[in-house]
Amino acid sequence: MSNVTPDRVSLFVTCVVDQFYPEVGEATTAILRKLGIDVEFIESQTCCGQPAFNTGYWKEARPLALKFLDEYGEKPYIVMPSGSCASMVKVFYEELFQNDAETLRRVHDIGPKVYELSEFLADVIGVNNLPASNKSGRKVTYHEACHLRRELGAVTQARSLINTVPGMDIVEMEQAEVCCGFGGTFAVKYPEISGAMLQDKIDNIRDSEADTVVACDSTCLMHIAGGLEKQNVPVECVHLAQLLDEAIE
Repeated sequence: MSNVTPDRVSLFVTCVVDQFYPEVGEATTAILRKLGIDVEFIESQTCCGQPAFNTGYWKEARPLALKFLDEYGEKPYIVMPSGSCASMVKVFYEELFQNDAETLRRVHDIGPKVYELSEFLADVIGVNNLPASNKSGRKVTYHEACHLRRELGAVTQARSLINTVPGMDIVEMEQAEVCCGFGGTFAVKYPEISGAMLQDKIDNIRDSEADTVVACDSTCLMHIAGGLEKQNVPVECVHLAQLLDEAIE
């Protein structure tokens, strides 16, 4: 945890949140403000370049990454409600600009200032208890998003935040750390494999007997929610930001 508690952060809201789940961005902003942190939103922000990078279009990804570096390079704290976007900047920008020494220096400068939301709340400002509202009673199971766990190494933060909410019952599903099968264009290119992985995840969610699935990436939740709805499994999918915003007075 940092020795200095920031009073202002820059929010990078991500493409998926902006286009499909604006309520996640709103919840992220609300949480931070409730905790006494001013939130700056750069209206000209756009994609970090991850979809193009993951699909092999590195030439197209670089201008987007450079735009991100230009807009956020001088910001002391950059918060993202997405482990995959945070890992793109912190981990994969190094690969994207491996042959560009000057830009690589900028990447190394910005990396330590980028935080996925649960990392920021747990590790930077040290949230260890939350004033609960009367809506906090849920039976929750947690899905670990791949990039959050494997690239950022953030394994404990989201669980600890869920456990800080009085009245929240967290139950571990089997293989919580296993991919849900989305993987961006992976789900499009390999639908049979993706579908089989999703089915395993749905079975484990059902077996947990939870009423709510929580994750830190909206893309995972989109994939899981679609499968649950198709099979009429009455489990709600919510982003960690939404869960915490609902819980904080």
